[in-house]
Parts: sequence; C-alpha cells; structure tokens
Amino acid sequence: MKLGLGLYRDSLTKDNFQFARQAGVTHLVVHLVDYFRGKHPHLTSGEPETGWGIASGKPWTYQELRDIKAMINAHGLEWEAIENFDPAHWYDVLLDGPQKKQQLENLKQIIRNIGKAGIPIMGYNFSIAGVWGWTHKPLARGNAMTMVFDTQEIDTQTPIPNGMVWNMIYDPDAPPGTVPQVSNEELWQRLEEFLRTLLPVAEECGVRLALHPDDPPVESLRGAARLVNHPHKYQKLIELVPSPANGVELCMGSIQEMADGDIYETLDSLSRQHKICYVHFRNVKGKVPYYYEVFVDEGDIDMIRALRVLQRNGYDGVLVPDHTPEMSTEAPWHTGMAYALGYMRGALQALERSDE
Repeated sequence: MKLGLGLYRDSLTKDNFQFARQAGVTHLVVHLVDYFRGKHPHLTSGEPETGWGIASGKPWTYQELRDIKAMINAHGLEWEAIENFDPAHWYDVLLDGPQKKQQLENLKQIIRNIGKAGIPIMGYNFSIAGVWGWTHKPLARGNAMTMVFDTQEIDTQTPIPNGMVWNMIYDPDAPPGTVPQVSNEELWQRLEEFLRTLLPVAEECGVRLALHPDDPPVESLRGAARLVNHPHKYQKLIELVPSPANGVELCMGSIQEMADGDIYETLDSLSRQHKICYVHFRNVKGKVPYYYEVFVDEGDIDMIRALRVLQRNGYDGVLVPDHTPEMSTEAPWHTGMAYALGYMRGALQALERSDE
C-alpha cells in the first residue's frame, strides 16, 4: 500500500510538495476544483445560497494536466487521482437538464485528456446536494477543531437555489426558485446513463472511475436523494454497469458514519473484488444523525484491523488522510496532516514487517 496526500489546486506548491515528501508521501490525489480559493479547507457548508463559491467550468485540457503532472513528478511524487469533476462540468448530467448530452461529450474528452496525461483514476461524487450540513467545533482530542454533522442543528431539507449543484454556484444569473426534488430511482437512472456513456471511454483510455459514497449519508439532503448512503449500495454500483473501469473511492469515515453496515465487511468485499481505486483513511465517532471526525487513532474504526483486511486481500493502492482535525499550532492543517501521515506510515511499516 502507498501513502498519499490530498491537495487542492491552489495548494500545489513547492512547499506543500516538500511537506508531502518529508512526511513519506509518494502519491497525490488532487482536487482541481477551486473550492476554497487558496485556503486550506475548514469543512463547513458555507451559506445555503452561496455554498463553496462559484464553479469555474473550464474543461481541463491535456496541456494543463500534463504541466501539473510534470510539476508533481519534478518533486519526486506521482499523481494518482483527480478527485471530483468541477460542478460546472456536469450540472445538467446531475440535474438531467437540457445541456446533459453536450456535457457528457465534454466529460468524455476530459477522460481522454486524463488518460493521455497518464493519470490512472478519476474520483467523482454523483450527488446533487454534495457535501453539506457540516459545522466546525472543538470536539476532537484536546479540543481540536473538527468537522461535525448534527441534524438537530441544521435543516437537512434547506432547498437548493437554482444555479447551484454540489454546494457550488454554476450560474450566478439563474432565475429565482429552487432545484426540484429528486427521488432515489431518478438519481440511479441518471448515474446509469453517466456510466454507460463514460465507462467505454475510460476503459479505452486506461482510466478508472471511482465513486465516493455520500457524506453525510442521510436518506435525503436538501430535497435530493442520496446515492451510496448504505454500504451495500456500493455493490449495486459495481453491478449496475460491469466494467474493469467501474470502481470505488472508499472513504472509511463515510462508511463508518452510515446507519448500518460493517466497515470491515465492506473493506473485505470490495478489496477481494479489486474494486477499490483509492482509500480515504480517516476516523470518526458516531453515526447519522450525529457524528464528528476525530484523530486517526481515537475513533470508532480499528484502523489497524482495517489495514490488515486490505493487506490480506492484496490491496496495493493509495491511502490518503482526506481531512483530519486541526492542531493548535500556527499551521493547523499541516500539523494535523503530519500527525495522520506519521501514524499511517508507521502502521504500514509495521504491517509490512509482520510479514517478514
């Protein structure tokens, strides 16, 4: 297994590449969407009308991806995956809107560009509401600031305004009103069309599509059904359109937060099928309707047991911390990540030596 780190577009800097190398990281998962505009993320939802800001919408060109990859490689790192399409790339794919066919064609070209640039994985979250409903509180060990989801503090059915999808604005000039409610059946139908259209291109280009589960894994959020909010729905995804390019981005925290299921059984089943493209290695306490993220060694998941499951089944992909509580230093994001990466590196080395 390989140690990875997730970086946002504006975090692709020499200092952060050096930080990754110093922590033992070999692979990067990159968010090309400008969610946080140069700041390390505080994973709160933002205001209901504005969310995480305005989506840029520019398709990623081969030249752009090639140049970013060359920069990453020049610092001794590998680019393992892109995480999430820009909401402006595919809002009508998610909403079943009038520009859906053209956006699917654009996504095909993006996949071709990703394959040509030599990036093996495209992670995505097929969701209309996206990540929404989180707050930020000092609940992790030592009063560290962390992400919290508590349905008693929010209205989970706050409508989504027109012009917004995945908690970002794609059309600032959209007419007044809200996005129509979407049923579970409708959302799965839209996913199936997406997969049937893109998987043949992904296979041809050597790219795997990796679906992230829902977080928060509630039944409905802001009037829209959730897709993979129970562990067994990952198997439904795999069987919906069988393909070697149809895989999963397994977020351990999201799976643990779900109301039912077993994280170790889920890891075992999906790794035995070789369907895990990469892993978000993070820990939480609680389940819906109330949970919060904690340091990697203090949550409800036995992380060493989880690693042993992956090792037993021959998983050799990348593990990334995803996000983690912030530590009380002048660089809270870096310090929190350094703690998580140090734990992960030590655990991986211990597992490797136990086989000797």
